[in-house]
Amino acid sequence: MSVRTVTQEELEEQRLYAQKVQSMLHIMLEKPLAYVHSYGCQQNVSDGERIKGMLVEMGYGLTDNMDEAKVIIFNTCAVRENAVERVFGNVGALKNLKKRSPDLIVAVCGCMVQQEETAKRLQKTFPFVDIIFGTHVLHTLPYLLFSVLFQGGRILEIPESDGVIAEGLPVCRESKIKASVPIMYGCNNFCTYCVVPYVRGRERSRSPQMIIDEVKTLIADGCKDILLLGQNVNSYGKGTDVDFPELLKRLDELDGDFRIEFMTSHPKDCTERLVDVIADSRHICYHLHLPVQCGSDRILKVMNRHYTVEHYLQLVDYARKRIPYLNLTTDIIVGFPGETREDFQQTLELMKRVRFDSAFTFIFSPRHGTKAEKMEDPVSAEEKGKWFRELLDVQSKCGEDSYQKYIGQTVRVLCEGKGRTSSEYYTGKSRQNIIVDFNGCESDIGTFADVKITKALPWALIGEKIN
Repeated sequence: MSVRTVTQEELEEQRLYAQKVQSMLHIMLEKPLAYVHSYGCQQNVSDGERIKGMLVEMGYGLTDNMDEAKVIIFNTCAVRENAVERVFGNVGALKNLKKRSPDLIVAVCGCMVQQEETAKRLQKTFPFVDIIFGTHVLHTLPYLLFSVLFQGGRILEIPESDGVIAEGLPVCRESKIKASVPIMYGCNNFCTYCVVPYVRGRERSRSPQMIIDEVKTLIADGCKDILLLGQNVNSYGKGTDVDFPELLKRLDELDGDFRIEFMTSHPKDCTERLVDVIADSRHICYHLHLPVQCGSDRILKVMNRHYTVEHYLQLVDYARKRIPYLNLTTDIIVGFPGETREDFQQTLELMKRVRFDSAFTFIFSPRHGTKAEKMEDPVSAEEKGKWFRELLDVQSKCGEDSYQKYIGQTVRVLCEGKGRTSSEYYTGKSRQNIIVDFNGCESDIGTFADVKITKALPWALIGEKIN
């Protein structure tokens, strides 16, 4: 598949639309404000930062108060049903706000609207929504806003596409300490429960030099924590001469006092070479998020995951051997269609064997358009709920035990702000990406501190700063 990169001519056209919008807004007595809310994953948050960047370029200020906004944009997620319904509820609540302020522009974008059925529902049920646009045209926001401001009417812009790469969009980052850098977009895996390939398009990788240049700029600007994003970062590099381990090596060689983390890894593409790069690095976090989803080979095959439990355990054993203080986290789906008690029992056994530091656990939620939506699902919701609680009990014990080994150890913590366990503490994360609260001070924010761990909680560590 050939990757379509948005051309400089196309981007220049958008800048011209941005200037036209800015010229119109400039005559207003007060700078108009925009409200942007991103639902879901880190990729959506990253997209939201680019939406904000384009709005600022057009002359808008940003606000956290919808009541004072002239533009409201919901950047949506489609991964789980409750997230979709929450968006519909929040959009519906804007009806009265639009009545009070007829010149308010309401836009809904992102993964949710890339689904045809959902977009039609939005268009029909919420006539006050002015702009509905999909994931592949995010870079055209200046044109979309210009059209509504100058011509009126409603816009539905959801083209069928394998996806694009748009470099050079303005970014309004939410933090000076932490930043996310997308390295690839889309997905080719087509797990039977997942909607991402349908709403994000096929895999396409950014050029390694563009990524390296962006990271260099962030380091020069004082950023300390850089998160590399991709639906499956391990498969980065298609269409380039650099794979993911090599990209990590090149980033790790950059000078500066910073950390690199990444998400999400797919077990079928995770290699011992990748683990070696992490183990031998100066800057890469000792954290591997490796979603196993289920402990049954039978169900993994139905999920279209392309690995076995044996392969997964081999990866885990090698990673733990090479990185003794590795923080290993995972995702698990409970109650996948056709899953039996025996299959679920195998998941429990896997959790007891691996002893994850933490796990994101979900009861299966069918997504429209996926193969799993049409699979027979005989197990009751009540029974799945019992399994889910049983799983949480096992993981809670594993997580509580895993953090005990840090007591007495000294870890390097990037301080991010006030404490999570107590207002008397300051908080940050260790190189293992574990929350650490400690007796810091205001001047520690944005810097690294050595902290001796004195107490372990099921979800965090507590310690004393070493001067």
